[in-house]
Amino acid sequence: MSMSKRALLLSLASVAAVGGVVAGGLAASAASAAPEKPALENGSAHYTAPSASGAGSFTYTVDVSDNSGIRGLKVVAWPASSKLEPTAADLRDVESATCKTTSDDTSRCTYTFKVAKKEAADAAKGTWYVSALATAKDGDTTFVSKAATFDIAG
Repeated sequence: MSMSKRALLLSLASVAAVGGVVAGGLAASAASAAPEKPALENGSAHYTAPSASGAGSFTYTVDVSDNSGIRGLKVVAWPASSKLEPTAADLRDVESATCKTTSDDTSRCTYTFKVAKKEAADAAKGTWYVSALATAKDGDTTFVSKAATFDIAG
């Protein structure tokens, strides 16, 4: 999917965004009888700029858990300078991370994409955030507006 299509999905202001990244949130207290919501742990974002020898990449990886298991994770990356502040509703239509089950209730989710030289040149320099929306098998969701931070050097 092209850079402009990713940006269109997220931004009415047509801000160029280097595609997506992930979800998570706070788990309900173990002592509580309330249903558990998906939780995000050990998340990290990594950006590698394109070089003379090839494309760069963006990767976001996180462990997502819920007592019912994980259905999926939606992720988007956005520049802090854009002041976008995506919402859970914004993330429903963005690309999904690939999630692999690691236990009955936990999956390791990874979102990655290649970054072409033109995309990198057009991307805002400075701090970027990753927003994530996790969905459990029982339908519960957790949205994290700033699940991870990374920098694109200028």
